[in-house]
Amino acid sequence: MNKKQKKVLYRILISLILMIGIVIFTSYVSVNLYVEVILYLIPYLVIGYDILRKAIKGILNKQVFDENFLMAVATVGAMCLGEFREGVAVMLFYQIGELFQSVAVGKSRRNIAALMDIRPDYANMMVDGKLQKVDPDDVEIGSEIIVNPGEKVPIDGIIVEGNTTFNTSALTGESVPRDAHCGDEVISGFINMSGVIKVQTTKEFGESTVSKILDLVENSSMKKSRSENFITKFAKYYTPAVCYSALALAIIPPVVLMLMGQDASWGDWIIRALTFLVISCPCALVISIPLSFFGGIGCASTQGILVKGSNYLEALASAKYIVFDKTGTLTKGVFEVTHIIPSADFDEQQLLYYAAHVEMASSHPISLSLQKAYGQPLDRDAVRDIKEIAGHGIYGRVNDHVVYAGNEKLMNRIDVNIKGNHPDGTVVYMAIDGQYAGCIVISDVIKDTSKIAIQSLKSQGIKETIMLTGDTKQTATRVAKEIGIDRVYSELLPADKVAKVEDILQQKGEKEKVAFVGDGINDAPVLSRVDIGIAMGALGSDAAIEAADIVLMDDDPAKISLAMKISLKTLRIVKENIVFALAVKFICLILGAFGIANMWLAIFADVGVMVIAVINATRALRIR
Repeated sequence: MNKKQKKVLYRILISLILMIGIVIFTSYVSVNLYVEVILYLIPYLVIGYDILRKAIKGILNKQVFDENFLMAVATVGAMCLGEFREGVAVMLFYQIGELFQSVAVGKSRRNIAALMDIRPDYANMMVDGKLQKVDPDDVEIGSEIIVNPGEKVPIDGIIVEGNTTFNTSALTGESVPRDAHCGDEVISGFINMSGVIKVQTTKEFGESTVSKILDLVENSSMKKSRSENFITKFAKYYTPAVCYSALALAIIPPVVLMLMGQDASWGDWIIRALTFLVISCPCALVISIPLSFFGGIGCASTQGILVKGSNYLEALASAKYIVFDKTGTLTKGVFEVTHIIPSADFDEQQLLYYAAHVEMASSHPISLSLQKAYGQPLDRDAVRDIKEIAGHGIYGRVNDHVVYAGNEKLMNRIDVNIKGNHPDGTVVYMAIDGQYAGCIVISDVIKDTSKIAIQSLKSQGIKETIMLTGDTKQTATRVAKEIGIDRVYSELLPADKVAKVEDILQQKGEKEKVAFVGDGINDAPVLSRVDIGIAMGALGSDAAIEAADIVLMDDDPAKISLAMKISLKTLRIVKENIVFALAVKFICLILGAFGIANMWLAIFADVGVMVIAVINATRALRIR
């Protein structure tokens, strides 16, 4: 408990002890009304002074109708009618419920904070020949920092010296350590487990992965779900309505009875009205619904799934169409040259030389695989006029030879005829000085969990899985068939992907949602267009992560199924709380209006329902 919670607990204990003492004292000693009022006012003010202060402040600020106002009116009214024990008891149990709710929220926040404790406190830098701890915010791009065993990587960068093993569980939810060597990229938030490494930073701290993750988690509550917005609007109209209803209950029946010449029993009707007010307090809904979504988002974040708002978590439960990019999403994006097929006028080494050099300026996985297959230092002076042709390939001059490397559409564009056959895979066709030079076949590796992910999604009620890719039809069909994708569109430009998604959005039902999963910068427009954008966070581009609504930190497509499970269970908990709270309150309100429910039942209908709803809401933190 924090200091504020402990203070409330002490007030509860003091008030409870005083009340028990007064009840015992007045049972054995006869006291007049004024003494009894003073005696009961002491525990009442000890436990309720802050509620009374908030109610008065709300009235002065013209924000009258809230739970503080309801509690203040109900308890002050009970005290004025001589129901001293009930008045103190209502305030006492209300504060117990509030304390319970505060502890539950604090615990859920601490659970998330403990599992997301990835913010680095410092970075080690060499200053004037000495190793010093500096604020990560002060480290510039390109600086070299030292990360010792047991320390967190403070800023994204590349290892320039040393080898080590990282614990990545705080970011990815993956418990298996990850080996890293000189030249490998490292992400802030990783924990260095073994060797001392030197890292050259590639981002400022504010733009690093750890900062973005913390920002996403902290700001996720800003984007409310439909359920939360409903409850907010509901409470806005509900609270004034029950206040006016209670006022009507206190005035209209006794006036009618008085006009009929019968005993008005004003005291009984006022008690009923006050009981009505206590029962009607909407705390259970106002507190438990946001807490449920907060728990669901927190649970997802501990599994390496970052949800940018409860509205996206809620929307995921309605997803019926999942659209996938291929490379880096369903496949590892680890391309390897498997076949080199030169034409009659060239040999394999020549073809690989020209391909590696013309692709040297690109960081695309295909380009990197060509450079890796070449395996020799690249001569940058031999290359000039490199130009990327979007959706087709690359043009450049290598040793004054005009070189084109790309797909079949590129060859058609420059009127070069392709000759011969080639094995299945991603094919890079080569044309040198306007002559067909051959092709290089590159194969991508399907992720181990892709097939399981598709099967799990279908078992969860997904109507159709779709793949959009710029790769060849042959390769796309092979991958789709192997992992069980329902529909495939291949050889697409970024604009084509958006057009296909538009078509899918037109086909879906009114309440159905479309999700897109991608990782590249060319996926950003699609991620922004669909109902739910899901980005791969470990290897994905910054543009894709920024555009997405949900980020998978370990690039595991199976996590989409887990995210859906968390979404569905969180939504079920929310609905349980709404139905339970409204049902109990509705029944008790009717009983209260007819004088059947007393103040003690009213306390259960308010505090008891709130406590049960909050306990139920915390289940969202424990979804596995």
